[in-house]
Amino acid sequence: MVQGSGWLFRGLDLYIGERDRLALIGRNGAGKSTLLRLIAGRIEADEGRRVIQPGTHVVILEQDPQVEGFATLRDFALSGDDAPEVYEVEAIADQLGVDLGREAATASGGERRRAAIARALAQNPDVLLMDEPTNHLDIAAIDWLEKWLSRYNGAFVAISHDRTFLTRLTKQTLWLDRGMIRRAEIGFGGFEAWTEQVYAEEERNAQKLDARLKIEEHWLLRGVTGRRRRNQGRLTKLKEMRAERAAMIGPAGAAKLAIGSDGAQTKVVIDMKHVTKRFGDRTIIKDLTLRVTKGDRIGIVGANGAGKTTLLKLLTGELAPDEGSVRLAKTLDMVFIDQQRSLMDPAKTVRDVLTQGGEWIEVLGVRKHIHGYLKEFLFEPSLADAKIGTLSGGERSRLLLAREFARPSNLLVLDEPTNDLDLETLDLLQEVISDYDGTVLIVSHDRDFLDRTVTVTLGLDGSGMVDVVVGGYADWVAQRTQRTVGRKVAKPVIPVAEAPKPKATKLSYKDQRDYDLLPKRIEEIDQQIARDEEAMADPSLYTRDPAKFARLNDGIAKLRDEKDAAELRWLELAEMVEGLSA
Repeated sequence: MVQGSGWLFRGLDLYIGERDRLALIGRNGAGKSTLLRLIAGRIEADEGRRVIQPGTHVVILEQDPQVEGFATLRDFALSGDDAPEVYEVEAIADQLGVDLGREAATASGGERRRAAIARALAQNPDVLLMDEPTNHLDIAAIDWLEKWLSRYNGAFVAISHDRTFLTRLTKQTLWLDRGMIRRAEIGFGGFEAWTEQVYAEEERNAQKLDARLKIEEHWLLRGVTGRRRRNQGRLTKLKEMRAERAAMIGPAGAAKLAIGSDGAQTKVVIDMKHVTKRFGDRTIIKDLTLRVTKGDRIGIVGANGAGKTTLLKLLTGELAPDEGSVRLAKTLDMVFIDQQRSLMDPAKTVRDVLTQGGEWIEVLGVRKHIHGYLKEFLFEPSLADAKIGTLSGGERSRLLLAREFARPSNLLVLDEPTNDLDLETLDLLQEVISDYDGTVLIVSHDRDFLDRTVTVTLGLDGSGMVDVVVGGYADWVAQRTQRTVGRKVAKPVIPVAEAPKPKATKLSYKDQRDYDLLPKRIEEIDQQIARDEEAMADPSLYTRDPAKFARLNDGIAKLRDEKDAAELRWLELAEMVEGLSA
């Protein structure tokens, strides 16, 4: 496939089997979206041919759904020669929580994405091609999509930066790298171990050839492998930071974050006391007391509409509370990187954006040449004079990060920073955040990124209450599960004079046994998942024992399914107990 004056990729051979679950991995600009559109038949290849079994229905979910020209999202979802049935689209849209009657022109990115998903899934494809399907989705919608795909009988190919999504669902991996494609019969869980092996072999070959130019071409590869090794050390550092923060936090789940009286008061960046915010009759944030100190990495999670943006605006002083107070440090110097990448003019060059047309850039007081700084952010130095309009969405996002991280600041605010970024850039972003000397606020639906990055998670469930949990997304989920499963069903207090006669009903023997034993089983499953994930974290496991790696990967998926079923069963029994006691 030709792009500009050169080949984007050439001579690729790949196949998709009947039940394949493929992760398509590659750097931003490598041609992943182009390859997906070639597979779908949306564009023609410059060389070669595409063969498809007769009767196979291929559907593509593109990264940017084109809803322009349609009056409503329903019109968009029901458009085209292969338009799905109305009832199927509406059933899926209802489960995803999107109003198809919404005007297309005013729909948000999340609403457009949900409408596009409803359209694609309702077409009952044999092969489903997905380009960043989790972009603009909240965690609840991602969870719904994961469950749908786990039941799906066809084949799919997914481009995604969401490690958790890919690890849970994929069984094979396609790696598009420097114009070549490699295939491995492993899911994304084994991808990093596999690439480490490939990179090591290539570097050995380059050294044997003693070709300086060849080795220079591998600067990115060495950077990637080195970054992954450093990130292991940073994860250890993150655990230490969480342990330190746990010593400052109140009881688990309390919406309060306090600090000791050892002079740390001078480190306070944001101080919220008994903050409440309402819109109309709805309370978005209720009685939140929170103290954010220098060096905190705060993650904000919750479903769309739960109040994440409102909380972020309260924390940064953009929005005033209805009750309580918010005090920001006088020395606060904020950099805000939001999910809108519209700040860069397509007609400008990369050099214009970074250095106003010059050769040097000031990065936190250090003068760096533009070529060296571009390499730090995984760009080829030759891209310095490329037009912004020629960059992919992911490359534009990466350039925006490069520009904003060069500015001096002590508070970094990231609103959905992982959208459009490839996995290597996410590793880089994790590294930069870890080394950042100030405080970080992150709104994200990327579960793995939060687990690797934040020290404290603020979880919103839409009721107005805010869970404050030391750790990442997984720690928040674990606390919510523990609170739900461990909750005792209280009997209603009824005045003696009005007390009805007790009913002679009770749970069956099997129901009662499940009700008593399932909490312990759920805890055992969590422990087994943790042990297996720790074993899979060994970078040499896949090379040393690929069969064991595959068993662990499949076993974790089955354990997660068992846990979901056990939690659902216990909650159903809890409702039965509550009904009987009433």
